[in-house]
Amino acid sequence: MSQQAPVELTADDLPLHCPTAKSALWSQHPRVFLDILKTGEAVCPYCSTKYVFTGEAPKDHH
Repeated sequence: MSQQAPVELTADDLPLHCPTAKSALWSQHPRVFLDILKTGEAVCPYCSTKYVFTGEAPKDHH
């Protein structure tokens, strides 16, 4: 079984929710917002898609 590569995101992609607008229609599930800035990674509890934050955090993030 091959493992899907993580989805890389930048500040322009925030706030992060899964499924994203780019997700295929067949893979849709209830929208869930994920906090990717806390650790730099997030995994969707529905589909197990792994997201990785790259680049600089937004200036207004505390």
